[in-house]
Amino acid sequence: MKDKTYKLKLGYKDDVKNVEITLPDDEPRPFDMTSKLDIMGKRHQKVDAVMKVTGGAKYTHDMAPAGMLFGGFVRCPHAKANLQSIDIDKLAKSPGVKAVIDAETLRMPTTIRYAGQPVAALAAESRQALEEAIRNADVSYEVLPHAARVDQAMAKDAPQVHGNRGNVRPGRDPRQQVEVDAALKSGKLKVAEVVARTQVQTHSCLETHGTMAQWSGDNLTIWTSTQATFGVRNQLARGLGINESNITVISEFMGGGFGSKFGAGYWSTAAAHLAKKAGAPVKIMLDRREEQTDTGNRPDSIQDMKMGVDGDGKIAAYSVSNTGTPGIGRGASVTNPMIYDIPRDMTASRRGEVATNAGGAQAFRAPGHPQGSFGLETIMDLAAEKAGIDPVEFRLKNDSHVVRREQYKDGAKKIGWENRKANGAATGRFRTGYGVAAAKWGGTGGPRAEVLCRITSDGSIEVRNGAQDLGVGTRTLLAVVAGEELGIEPSQIKTAIGNTNDPIGPGSGGSRTAASIAPAARQAAFLAGRELRALVAQHLNCEADDLVTKGGKVSSLTDGKKSMSFKDACRLIRQGDISAVGKRVRNWRDATYLNGVGGAQFAKVTVDCDFGIVTVDKLVALQDCGLVINRLTAEGQVLGGLIQGLSYALFEERHMDRHLGHMINSDLEMYKIAGPADMPEMEVVLYDVANGANNCSVAGIGEPTMIPTAAAIAGAVHNATGVRVTSIPMTPDKVLMALEEGGK
Repeated sequence: MKDKTYKLKLGYKDDVKNVEITLPDDEPRPFDMTSKLDIMGKRHQKVDAVMKVTGGAKYTHDMAPAGMLFGGFVRCPHAKANLQSIDIDKLAKSPGVKAVIDAETLRMPTTIRYAGQPVAALAAESRQALEEAIRNADVSYEVLPHAARVDQAMAKDAPQVHGNRGNVRPGRDPRQQVEVDAALKSGKLKVAEVVARTQVQTHSCLETHGTMAQWSGDNLTIWTSTQATFGVRNQLARGLGINESNITVISEFMGGGFGSKFGAGYWSTAAAHLAKKAGAPVKIMLDRREEQTDTGNRPDSIQDMKMGVDGDGKIAAYSVSNTGTPGIGRGASVTNPMIYDIPRDMTASRRGEVATNAGGAQAFRAPGHPQGSFGLETIMDLAAEKAGIDPVEFRLKNDSHVVRREQYKDGAKKIGWENRKANGAATGRFRTGYGVAAAKWGGTGGPRAEVLCRITSDGSIEVRNGAQDLGVGTRTLLAVVAGEELGIEPSQIKTAIGNTNDPIGPGSGGSRTAASIAPAARQAAFLAGRELRALVAQHLNCEADDLVTKGGKVSSLTDGKKSMSFKDACRLIRQGDISAVGKRVRNWRDATYLNGVGGAQFAKVTVDCDFGIVTVDKLVALQDCGLVINRLTAEGQVLGGLIQGLSYALFEERHMDRHLGHMINSDLEMYKIAGPADMPEMEVVLYDVANGANNCSVAGIGEPTMIPTAAAIAGAVHNATGVRVTSIPMTPDKVLMALEEGGK
């Protein structure tokens, strides 16, 4: 096997990076600025769209084999308590109950630290029997003082959430804190300061967390709503003490995850134990209250910031203290700062957290970034106002990112920035304003990912990978990438995902799925196509390297007469199918143009100053994701991010009862989420950037698209009213309070 050297042209528009890269013979030539793509980058309908809209797609919730039992949990109603006793025998003898497991088997502590913590699991013949048994469970607790809210947990002499440490971990001042403080106090800089707050946001997945478990001898099959099929298999193997080879995890379709569905979860372990004990399949699907309180959330934040700007409009010093609550868990980090050319040696960033008696934090679409963006962009707008500089111009002065600089200019035109008045200049009841914010992300993927490509003698093509699809179009992605390499329309390629018996794939997180499996899919199709071309070369009496698969044909590059249809070429396959496995290699760091993606968003809003109601009129999202694979689904990803970001900005918030320690809006009636009537005009602009990180030059787009939305909307409210709402969600009461305090 010989290595090949390629000269690549990477970059965006006139910003070009010429690189030379040597790759093994089994790697295709990477796509770059000179690549002429026939299928990639176009708009393709999802290959599973019809299945989804007609009910043919089967989700975990739909699974109902003969003899299936319904599983569920006895949960503690107290925010903090000691479990004193539970009558397991009585629970097991309840009508219709077939199996029960206790807290020890569930690996749940007997010290309760949040309302809703499971203390037992059971399986029954019907949903009615299950609920009746749970209601009649004989459990006793020693109820203890709790601190379910941040203000309670931070109070003097607050009850300790964890017995071995205090509730507040303030974080340490960085070494340069003294120098930064001195610069901010020197009088040489124009200084803006503000405290910004964000809320706890729950995942609110359309399909709740859940699993169905079924044993066949020593082999376990798990159907589960997950964003990490192989991760679930690994965790279950360790938790149950069996080999991974004895476990099959299936997630062919799922209804949302956003970061909350990486782990197997106690529900999967419970379903497996109950199914084994009962000798029957057991399905556990959490209800909406369980979903809201016990499957994780995005932590809140308090961000205390000061920013100093010099006479040239450049950021010269920045100080920020970030604090948030991860509930009973750990890790409430806020990413602030994240972008802009802020001098590292003059940036002081401190991170702290506050424990509360509430469900633990969990990864949530761009963890830490939407909170950080709201804080950072708030201080950016205030600093620009202090310095007397237009917000877009201020960002251009402090952001050297090549693509984002283009996005600021394009977005300003598309939103109508020229119509923007000075902050607070609008008058009357209804006032219009414009805002801008930016984002960055990584998302160039990496190993381990493998994809199988199979070509049969009848011309069929099948592409398989065991990873799941969060709903963004992974099946279609595999078909598009393989189709580009083989010259076949994606609709003619069969794809299979979501089964751990197929080649390994990544968890769907960090916007890395597409960028991890697309290069493996391309390599698999390249290897299978090369084997097919070798057969055709023998038949046409030419060199295999002279042949190309394109437009449904296998043709010679030098002799137009030497050509045959793809189907005819496949008839040359005599000894079994052509089958090849592509493997994802590490990113080519030395050949990469941009290590990650950039994005900017603009918002236009109308504020009803009599009632404090914010209406978003238009959002413009400008986003780089490397070379676009499927423009239709990529745009869908951006639209989804905008919708979720708008909801975060104006509606969503977890409310905890200070007396009982319960989440008091743990349903989709009182936990407000943006609906159809709240949707503005949304415009998406995608930027094709040949980043060279992998053979497809592709990067993820799922997470960066939500990061700046709330901040852009907040900036538009500031512009419309002349006052800054420094806390989200920007509910009418907060807007009215800001107007009153600002004399507007």
